[in-house]
Amino acid sequence: MNNGLPLSHPYNLNRLGQAGDEVSFSATDDERAALAGFTGVSRVDLFAARIVLRKPAANRFELDFTLDADIVQACVVSLADVPSHIERRFTRELHFDPALKRAKDRPDEDFFQEDDKPEEIDSLHYDLAAPLIEEFVLAIDPYPRAPGVAFEAPKETQDTPENPFAVLKGLKSGL
Repeated sequence: MNNGLPLSHPYNLNRLGQAGDEVSFSATDDERAALAGFTGVSRVDLFAARIVLRKPAANRFELDFTLDADIVQACVVSLADVPSHIERRFTRELHFDPALKRAKDRPDEDFFQEDDKPEEIDSLHYDLAAPLIEEFVLAIDPYPRAPGVAFEAPKETQDTPENPFAVLKGLKSGL
């Protein structure tokens, strides 16, 4: 089940009973290296997940995710290592509709779905890692700074730069 993401954790929702299930996993060294490359961070030292799955109806699923991650990024000012911890808890509701598979060739009429609507899925084989990676990417600081580091603008020089149009003006007047 390779969907272009650096990490995959397939789960067959068909095997989920009324008692529910709990899944925990941690990314391997290779998967953490692939996550670092995918997200543009220097290193991913920890990527651990716990998912509690429930089945309130035959075609409806509730997933409660907990993500813990430790990353190292380069400071945008000094390029020094900036370690940070990411901790996210979120829920996804899934609605299984096998008719969606047949309707895949139709254009998306409802591309922007409301947040409180369940995610429509057309297969009971679900990648638990995909929502985790999505939340992980959203949690990464796009402009990390090392403690105590501040950006300083270049000092203004006393010399005023030559106007590039001054040369054109000189050509026009025949100089």
